[in-house]
Amino acid sequence: MSGLLLWICGAGLRLSVLAVPPVISLIQSDLQLSGTEIGILTGIPVILFAIAAAPGSLLIEHVGVRWTLAGGLAITALGSGLRALAPEAYSLYAATVLMSGGIAIMQPAMGAAVRQWMPERAAFGTALYTNGLIVGEVVPVALMLPVLLPYFNQSWRLGLLTWSAPLLVIAIMVFAFGPRTENHAVSKPGRLWPDLASKLNWKIGMILASVASTYFCTNAFLPAYLTSMGRSADVSAALTALNVGQFPISLLMVALADRFQSKRWPFIFFGIMMLASIFGVVFSTGWWTTISAGVTGMACSALLTLSMALPPLLARNPDDVARILAAALAISYTYAMFVSLVSGMAWDIGGMAVFAFVPVAIAATPSLFTIWMISLKPASNNDRS
Repeated sequence: MSGLLLWICGAGLRLSVLAVPPVISLIQSDLQLSGTEIGILTGIPVILFAIAAAPGSLLIEHVGVRWTLAGGLAITALGSGLRALAPEAYSLYAATVLMSGGIAIMQPAMGAAVRQWMPERAAFGTALYTNGLIVGEVVPVALMLPVLLPYFNQSWRLGLLTWSAPLLVIAIMVFAFGPRTENHAVSKPGRLWPDLASKLNWKIGMILASVASTYFCTNAFLPAYLTSMGRSADVSAALTALNVGQFPISLLMVALADRFQSKRWPFIFFGIMMLASIFGVVFSTGWWTTISAGVTGMACSALLTLSMALPPLLARNPDDVARILAAALAISYTYAMFVSLVSGMAWDIGGMAVFAFVPVAIAATPSLFTIWMISLKPASNNDRS
């Protein structure tokens, strides 16, 4: 049951977020949103993921993993549902902030849940919920346009509202069936806030940052780059490959998670694959661009799974898992936002969309050298010795 709960909670992290892109043009038309307002709407989740991860770790310390996950899911469901009622831009922003805040407090709780619910199989537990997360990214995109919108007579509001129901069901399941292992005293009650001065937190954060910046920036700049090269017909296939490419590798990571645990070479292998695929996207043509985009998605998915397993693997105390993950997530999402900004500036300065990928490629390199600075010996081994 613990594995199933981890998987469905992972799906709950993305179901409501990825339901928006397929209907963004309908939202824009209905609410008369400008391009800037669309940019704000799509940027809110990333901003909240960065700034609300730390409060999420504090909540875990006070009410435990089960309550934090169930509460985060309920808040996400509420915010997702309120988006469907938004009469104008500002109420839509507010609902999106609420939804994103619920997700943000869940993210550090996932690492803590892995440590508490599967203490001896951190890599496997992380691979499970990461696979669920990827399914949560793919399913709304796959179902919204061909299934839900025709069923609801092209109503984007009912389409978004649909995704609140599974979130509520998952929240109830977590509350009812989640292992009650979190009722223990906090070992360091004076140090509940994530430690941004910790070298380990920064090392893990920079690996995650390489992944986040590559994934988000490739999604953001690939369509414009292909269009500027007169290859707009390739945009759909390339984006589909980038996002769907995450799924098969995530299944492989579940199968091989225990073998990869505490190994350094998978980080190096997938880090090189991720960096090489960026060059493939930029310098290839035709179907090779689509293949390269798919490889980018695969490498990002694998590195995400490996990196998210580090906090539950390396934390000396279960209380530390959420704090480590919250700090690492805050670092990674802030880094991704910065890289996106610099990439846009590089595009403007260089005068061509291809220049946006120069900062993206540079930003992908920390994953290659930071892993050498981390001792991958499980902390639990040290604790028992």
